[in-house]
Amino acid sequence: MDSELQRPVSFRLSRRGDRNNQRPFAKDDGGGLFSSVRLPQDNPMKVVWKQGFIRLVIVAGILWMLLILIVLLFHIWSCQSSFSFFSAICNKEGKVFITMDLLGLAPKAEHRCPIPVAGDPEKIVIPEGRTPDVIVKDLTFIEDEDLVNIGSQSFPLFGGNQSWLQREESFKLKPRMKVHCGFLQNGGADMNPVDIEYVKKCRFVVASGIFDGYDVPHQPSNISIRSKKLFCFLMVVDEVSLKFITRNVTIKKDKDKGMWVGIWRLIPLKHQPYDEPRRNGKVPKILTYRLFPQAQYSIWIDGKMELIVDPLLILERYLWRDKHTYAIAQHKHHRSIYEEADANKRRKRYARPLIDLHMKIFYYDGMEPWSLKKNTISDVPEGAVIIREHTALNNLFNCLWFNEVNLFTPRDQLSFGYVVYRLSGLFKFFMFGNCEYNSLFVLHPHTREHSSKVEWVKSLSEFKGSGSSMKESRGGFGLWTPYPKNLDLVVLPPVVRTSKAG
Repeated sequence: MDSELQRPVSFRLSRRGDRNNQRPFAKDDGGGLFSSVRLPQDNPMKVVWKQGFIRLVIVAGILWMLLILIVLLFHIWSCQSSFSFFSAICNKEGKVFITMDLLGLAPKAEHRCPIPVAGDPEKIVIPEGRTPDVIVKDLTFIEDEDLVNIGSQSFPLFGGNQSWLQREESFKLKPRMKVHCGFLQNGGADMNPVDIEYVKKCRFVVASGIFDGYDVPHQPSNISIRSKKLFCFLMVVDEVSLKFITRNVTIKKDKDKGMWVGIWRLIPLKHQPYDEPRRNGKVPKILTYRLFPQAQYSIWIDGKMELIVDPLLILERYLWRDKHTYAIAQHKHHRSIYEEADANKRRKRYARPLIDLHMKIFYYDGMEPWSLKKNTISDVPEGAVIIREHTALNNLFNCLWFNEVNLFTPRDQLSFGYVVYRLSGLFKFFMFGNCEYNSLFVLHPHTREHSSKVEWVKSLSEFKGSGSSMKESRGGFGLWTPYPKNLDLVVLPPVVRTSKAG
């Protein structure tokens, strides 16, 4: 009876075992995943396809690695090749490389890159004498003009009252020239007598500036003993910044009552020439020679920067090595001033309609957007670092550059390329890579953000009535003085936005 009851159970177990034995691929067959026994669905075609795909992936990987190796070897060979086209691929200032960069075929630029400076500042040989003045030999400045009447007030203007005709004549280079170059009598930007005496001994200058209390002096690093003895480190400040620095940084006074913050000699300027602090900051930046006329060489860095490369190494790298007299960095994003103007409008750096008017004047005067046809690698510099020998032609260029900043918007990067264009290739300069520029300094944030009502203006009508107070009273007169040509039909060229609004 018990066996009869158990029969169905044993029968079911035997049936289950039979089904297990029917499996073509069992656990104990020793094959596991790599068993030679095929799955029913693995027909011969699928096996061949899988094996072929694996081989294809392996071959493709090998070919890709070989291609990379060939490209690297070709790059090394081309950089040393005697063929001009191939060697031009490695020349970042050449048109071949620039074309590849515009097409997106060149390697993406690094933010920072090593600067090929000499190893030891102590071994650098400083050139004797000065670079000869060939084109412009005698440069003098207009320093006295009639007072300008604005409303019921009459006062002198720091930049002078340059007419459109005087502006046009200033671009015609001659051996003897007399031009506007700031510092008109009683126009402002006055130095203390003690500082005037101090800077007379400065042949080599590192200059910087702080205006409206936006920064504090940042001490340079990696400065050699030789450079500390050779260079004057001059920090130009206005009254507001001097008060701000006094409250936040320790200032020491020497026996002549000169003021020092670390290595920096503070140079206060009294009677600011402009209403706009950014325009005031262009005085020591562009007109360094006018403030320090005994200087033969100068390196300008913006006040928010901490210099981290020895200044003697900078002069050797950017001027003396290849016999340049003027060096400035290429802008990171823009080559055309019209692209830079568009970015300035999007970032609210100045009134949009005034930037447009500024660009219309330049475009009417024949300033085309940058292209490979031009002799420069870019029309837009990074103006925060300027390296100069104070030759007559360089001083003239700075005067003309400043005059454009004085007449139009204070955005000096918009005017640099225009002045280069107006001098018809006679002004030579070295525009070095942006990654080297970023390796010259450490950037510190401003103590506060700059903001003014004029930056938010979207229409010229906003300057009428109560909005007239937004007009600058001592600068930018070229934006309000009728231009002698008809600008109504001028249509600015389209721009390709290569950077974010930020």
